[in-house]
Amino acid sequence: MSEYLFPPAERVSVPVVGSDRRFAVRRVLCVGQNYAAHAREMGADPERRPPFFFSKPADALVPLGGEVPYPGRTRDLHHEVELVVALGHGGADLDPVSAAGLIVGWAVGVDLTRRDLQAEAKASGRPWDAAKGFDFSAPIGPITPIHDLPLPMGNISLSVNGKTRQTGSLSDMIWGPAEVVAQASTLWRLAPGDLIFTGTPEGVGPLHHGDRVTARVEGLTDLEFTLI
Repeated sequence: MSEYLFPPAERVSVPVVGSDRRFAVRRVLCVGQNYAAHAREMGADPERRPPFFFSKPADALVPLGGEVPYPGRTRDLHHEVELVVALGHGGADLDPVSAAGLIVGWAVGVDLTRRDLQAEAKASGRPWDAAKGFDFSAPIGPITPIHDLPLPMGNISLSVNGKTRQTGSLSDMIWGPAEVVAQASTLWRLAPGDLIFTGTPEGVGPLHHGDRVTARVEGLTDLEFTLI
């Protein structure tokens, strides 16, 4: 039997609400500009065009938040609160009805973005990896099983130091969760352990050292963290 050159990294996992079990993460996909008002604030057209995706490495997740290091090489770190879909089944080229059957849970997540690096990448036609996929760039709350909450509805919000920055309704999503999963399945063969961040409402803005962030989706456990 082959041996590793060094011990492999521990599998990233996220706690599950009401259980001692954990959700083992395979990969993290993210949707850009899936709320009309946010698309407009980023200078894009919010028409119902096919969603576009980017990714973060699994080890960018920060389960349950806590203390999150402020990243280097940026002077413009932004918050983006999102509903996260957790998949417990896999498939490819699915319709939305079939895609809904892959979902086993939901969580609150924050897509941290080095906005200045993203702007540079956009201007140069380069990838966003350094702007989106850096260490500790994806704080995430515990996963609520779908049998406890079949479909999140209502408000999504984020506050910084007790002041609301982002607020919106999940009904404002251009593409609903099952539609997002279906679209992703045309680009990748999805599998158990995949997480999909489904986009953010308007109001994204800067974070600084010491800021206390609270992210909420109605019906789910809050996510709280502090930039250190």
